[in-house]
Amino acid sequence: MRRNTRNLAVALLCVCLSGVLTSGGARATSSEPGKDVQADAGPCVAAAAATDDDKIIEVCGALIDNEKAAKPDRVKALLARASAYDRKQLIDRAIADYDTVLRLDPSLADAHNARGELWRRKGDRPKAIMDFGAAVKLDPNHAAAKANYKSLSLELERIGAMMAVAGKPSFDCRKARRPVEKAICGNPALADLDREIGASTFRAVREAGDARQARELQRAQDDFIARRNAEFGKPGYDLQKAMRERLQQINGVDGY
Repeated sequence: MRRNTRNLAVALLCVCLSGVLTSGGARATSSEPGKDVQADAGPCVAAAAATDDDKIIEVCGALIDNEKAAKPDRVKALLARASAYDRKQLIDRAIADYDTVLRLDPSLADAHNARGELWRRKGDRPKAIMDFGAAVKLDPNHAAAKANYKSLSLELERIGAMMAVAGKPSFDCRKARRPVEKAICGNPALADLDREIGASTFRAVREAGDARQARELQRAQDDFIARRNAEFGKPGYDLQKAMRERLQQINGVDGY
């Protein structure tokens, strides 16, 4: 999605300011008395067209800072520089440029979506979802913003579901009777491990190639539970280590 946003920013800059190089060039150098001389956007257009990030930052930055730059020129220069900062992984600077763009023109769906992608990369999901939502509201047919909004919404749902079960084991702690079960219920890290082991076992059994393999997988889990119950509390027995080893056995060394 990021590549499309960058390309679109360059395209917008080139199309909207191309007149500066053709018919508008005279306005930047006109010496007619009584007329304000506006800033020349040509160098910024050329740098953006060449995707020369260092040049974009230099010449578009000069245009942005020029008090005689027309508002549309400044907006397009800010979009170009934001994309250049993005490509250089200078996310905070890119966000700052999009902030300025949206203060100048809050109706730009592309800018909302691009800033949302940057917020998401920084891990600020609330700000990202707000930007994606704003982009979709401005342009209901904005494909990138719609896709971003949907995927982030699903991600937030998953996070919410995980938070809801965080620190809870695979069994009902109200029915815990064995010392090992009470120990698991009293330790959030052990509870999370127990839940992961249960979920991974269920997945492995469900994805088994045949009924015989499924029975073997379930038997292995039952044997682990029996050993855990029998050995817990004995000298040298490390419950957390045993559970981590069991989870690795189920999922494999690479986690699958």
